[in-house]
Amino acid sequence: MDDDLLHLVPDEDPAVGPRVGAWTIALVDDDPAVHEGTRYALSGYELDGRGLEILSAYSAAEARLLLAERRDVAIVLLDVVMETDDAGLKLVDYIRRELREETTRIILRTGQPGQAPERRVIVDYDINDYKAKTELTADRLFTSLTAALRAYQQLKRLDETRRGLEIIIDAAPMLLDQKSMQRLAEGVLTQVASLLNADCAGILVLREGNEADHSASRFSVLAGSGLYGGYVGRAPDALAPDIRPVVEEAFAARRHSFGEHWSTLYVHTASGSEIVALIDTDRPLSDTDRALITLLTGRLSIAFDNVILYERLQRANVTLEQRVLERTAELIRANRRLALQRSDLRRANNLKTEILGTIAHDLKNPLAVILGRSEMLTDLIGMEPEAGQPAPPPARAAMATQVEHVRASATRLIDMIDSLMADAMNDALDITLRREPVDLAGLAREVCEANRPLAEAKGQCLTTALPAELFVCGDAERLREAVDNLVSNAIKYSHPGGAIAVAVRQETGATVCAVTDEGPGLSPEDAARLFGRFQRLSAKPTGGEGSTGLGLSIVKRIAELHGGRAEAFSDGPGQGATFLVRLPDEAM
Repeated sequence: MDDDLLHLVPDEDPAVGPRVGAWTIALVDDDPAVHEGTRYALSGYELDGRGLEILSAYSAAEARLLLAERRDVAIVLLDVVMETDDAGLKLVDYIRRELREETTRIILRTGQPGQAPERRVIVDYDINDYKAKTELTADRLFTSLTAALRAYQQLKRLDETRRGLEIIIDAAPMLLDQKSMQRLAEGVLTQVASLLNADCAGILVLREGNEADHSASRFSVLAGSGLYGGYVGRAPDALAPDIRPVVEEAFAARRHSFGEHWSTLYVHTASGSEIVALIDTDRPLSDTDRALITLLTGRLSIAFDNVILYERLQRANVTLEQRVLERTAELIRANRRLALQRSDLRRANNLKTEILGTIAHDLKNPLAVILGRSEMLTDLIGMEPEAGQPAPPPARAAMATQVEHVRASATRLIDMIDSLMADAMNDALDITLRREPVDLAGLAREVCEANRPLAEAKGQCLTTALPAELFVCGDAERLREAVDNLVSNAIKYSHPGGAIAVAVRQETGATVCAVTDEGPGLSPEDAARLFGRFQRLSAKPTGGEGSTGLGLSIVKRIAELHGGRAEAFSDGPGQGATFLVRLPDEAM
């Protein structure tokens, strides 16, 4: 009966996709039976927990398209003779030269060994194994496949390491050249993603402050990528509850940590800062990845130190610039105060000069009258009575003595006023000359005539050698004072009966006023301190005159104010001396 018949329903082939992480193998052969047998022999194969994904191509042309699309093929099991006798060998050349796949292992399988001799093929082509189909049993296929996969795995690691080292070498100058902490942090995350060659997101957290007291430390998120990009610039407290403990644990452990989902990288800088990078990857990191990451982070401390020190230097520069501005403002205010004080001092000095002028005018004139009247009284008292007149009473002698005291006191007071004015003039550093044309010859002539009575009183001969006129540009009063000091000094220190000569002449580039005497001359000691203030020379006035020690220093000062100089020459003690004022032509 039909009811007794059993109808067997074939099992449906489950549509199973490639296993995650499986080894990819390309089987290239024009014989379908070879494909079926190979799949059967390798069913259940597993290495390091990874199975196989077998891709089939039935011609060299089909294999070219397949291999160009799938660049993750670990092994190619390749037949030599397909659409042409050397189709397999040409495919080898395509894989190595055009696709530049150097890590893919190629196992050549042929059913006609004579068509592709093993020795020639091994020498001429970059293949990794050569098997005849008749000798490639299941066991030998397993052995050859395992050996090839091991070699492929090692080559991939070497290639990843090489690529990672190239990335690190290329990244080092860029990272070391960064001047911004945020730019550096972003560059680190970018380089880590490139190094791992995987989709990853992450954040980079900086901790600065006291290493011994972490409560006093400052945290900040420097950079973020992927889903962590929104945390940049925020405090770690704002981090998601599931990642904040991971970051805190990394800071506490102070070392790298690699997990299935998250990996944390720790960097400690010489400046005392700490950085933790949390990396979220779509796959666990391999040993090669971890070694490369460790190598990269070992170089990051220098880059972070550079940025930290640069930012500190920038802050120090800003502070220094601020301090310079503040100090400059203080100096400007101080200069203004000094300018005001200088103006006050100038006004005070002008007032002092004015007061001294008043003293000279208001005191010297009455004193001159007193001195003149005392001399007249002395002359009257000393007159002999005329014939027939009675002799003067004895009191006249006492009166003469008192008059002499008045005259001497008036003379001393005039000398004191002259010294006071001379000293004040010599102290005034901001003396302003009233420059005008001055007849130096005429001025010297007037000074000589004014001093001639003093010379005649000592029996001295005062001669002059003066041109009709010789003009210079200068201050007439100051030049008169200088010439008067030289002439009066010559009279004062020359012996009675001596000769004094005054000359004004034009020399090369200068106008000279010279006073020559036959006085005591100059010793070497006198020459060294001749024009100093309050210097008393070894010679003494020959007529009992007073001396302040300021005369020659005043002459020197007036000469220098006119751009010239004062000079003195002597052949030695007892040989007389010549004193002169030399004024340059520029002063004319």
